[in-house]
Amino acid sequence: MCGIVGVLGAHEAAPLLVEALKRLEYRGYDSAGIATINNERLGRRRAVGKLVELSDLLVHDPLAGRAGIGHTRWATHGAATTLNAHPHKAGPVAVVHNGIIENYRELRAEITKAGLSWDSETDTETVALLCQIYLDQGMAPVEAAKATVARLEGAFALAFLFDGEPDLIVAARRGSPLAIGHGEGEMYLGSDAIALGPLTDRVTYLEDGDLAVLHRAGVEIFDTAGGRVQRPVKSVQIDQTRIDKGGYRHFMAKEIAEQPAVIRATLDAYLNTAGDTIALPKPLDLTGINRITMVACGTAYYACMTAKYWIETLARIPVEVDIASEFRYREPPLPAGTLALFVSQSGETADTLAALRYCQSQNLPIVSLTNVAESSIARNSHVALPIHAGPEIGVASTKAFTCQLTALAVIALHAALERGQITPAELARHLKQLAALPGLINQALSLTDRIAKISRQLAEAQDILFLGRGAMFPMALEAALKMKEISYIHAEGYASGELKHGPIALVERTVPVVVFAPYDGLFGKTVSNMEEVIARHGQVVLLSDSAGAEEAGDNAAHVLTLPEADAIFAPILYAVPAQLLAYHTAVARGTDVDQPRNLAKSVTVE
Repeated sequence: MCGIVGVLGAHEAAPLLVEALKRLEYRGYDSAGIATINNERLGRRRAVGKLVELSDLLVHDPLAGRAGIGHTRWATHGAATTLNAHPHKAGPVAVVHNGIIENYRELRAEITKAGLSWDSETDTETVALLCQIYLDQGMAPVEAAKATVARLEGAFALAFLFDGEPDLIVAARRGSPLAIGHGEGEMYLGSDAIALGPLTDRVTYLEDGDLAVLHRAGVEIFDTAGGRVQRPVKSVQIDQTRIDKGGYRHFMAKEIAEQPAVIRATLDAYLNTAGDTIALPKPLDLTGINRITMVACGTAYYACMTAKYWIETLARIPVEVDIASEFRYREPPLPAGTLALFVSQSGETADTLAALRYCQSQNLPIVSLTNVAESSIARNSHVALPIHAGPEIGVASTKAFTCQLTALAVIALHAALERGQITPAELARHLKQLAALPGLINQALSLTDRIAKISRQLAEAQDILFLGRGAMFPMALEAALKMKEISYIHAEGYASGELKHGPIALVERTVPVVVFAPYDGLFGKTVSNMEEVIARHGQVVLLSDSAGAEEAGDNAAHVLTLPEADAIFAPILYAVPAQLLAYHTAVARGTDVDQPRNLAKSVTVE
């Protein structure tokens, strides 16, 4: 979502702020701005569109000052316009904000009664105007910020900058993440550690409800009750090579290509040196578990759907998979013996975090899989397991998805062994099959040129269907999501057996149908559905292995032959051509692959 940065430095703040904002572009945004203090006075520059627009503006209209705040905005309240862009300024205070102020209408009525007016359509300007009222009443800046934050309802991260205060930034966190960076006589603020990477490797993560008062000499942190607290300073090493394109045209292309390496890293973290037994980074006892509830959003939800097949098949534990935004409001009954498992790339997904807190209130054991060890979801879990994907910059998840799948496969095997459903010898055989996946994915990546050629035809379609059975059904859903996200083509995923229950009405010559059909126990059923599509002149793209391609590929418009993989874990392999189909279709259509319209990487507001 929106990105926040702040600098109290020894050098000009504007270029540092813009550079830090560039490192938050992956979160998704539609406008950007910065505010600094120069000669004791606030100055501000804002622009709609990409950061280059703000950079151009600063070339022609520079902004001096060694203290400043910056923001990339993903529009919620109000369209993407300059007036709605952050920072918002009211008299002597400027504010940047990530999140939603839920009671802004009530506050707006109060502010109107006080005689102040609005320049924007945003809820954020309410924060600045409310703070101005407190300042006009004679409060000092820090006290005015505290009083303002106390009045706000919702989930947010905030930073305040004040006229006449070149050595002060006030920051507050409730729900949305914020990190404090420590320098030598300098202090920094960022929505995540990536923004602060070039500036410092010493970071403090604010806890939910914290308010921080930053000066160049250090930071004071206050908890929800207003008491002064200490939060640990952690060393965060961010590999700079992991957050540039490395010669690829897009981050997404690079991240697809990185999957053999990051899956290997995940396996190395979860297995013993020999690779024949599981050595989880944290103990996880599943022997007394009667049921697992898995909760996630988007691509992570499809990872959970895939894992449901694995856990139920291998460990024989019933699994329920829920979309977090529905789960949190349904407040389902959760009987004793239930394990709650949450999956989130960022570890900050607002709906998933809210669902986790509901499960906390029900006293359930909580396990999480995230890509950010210091995230809110990880910190609120009894067992937090990292997926080791490394920074993922493309908005459409690729390597994080396959690393989630890999970790979930290991958890399924761990549960199966603990519960006596498989023997150590069977475990070693399954782990050998998992260990083969990086090499198989390398082979699948060699299909890139052929996939690019097929994708140029897909780019002409208005609708695309994806079909799969068993664990390939969630893969069909994920493939459709990827296609929608970055190519803007309407796409739907279906269980192959559901074809005759409605979707077959959509089949015609102009509707490509992508079929996931490895040569497994469900192959014959899937191919039967594929033939029904072909009989109605649908253009089939078949993804199978050599045995499947030989048996069923004659009538398909296109066949992509993948290496043979173990049937259980084949979805991890088949995710790669699904990603490549979406990527090359989007390239052919000329869309913004890494930052597709209207989307954000980390959804930290409801």
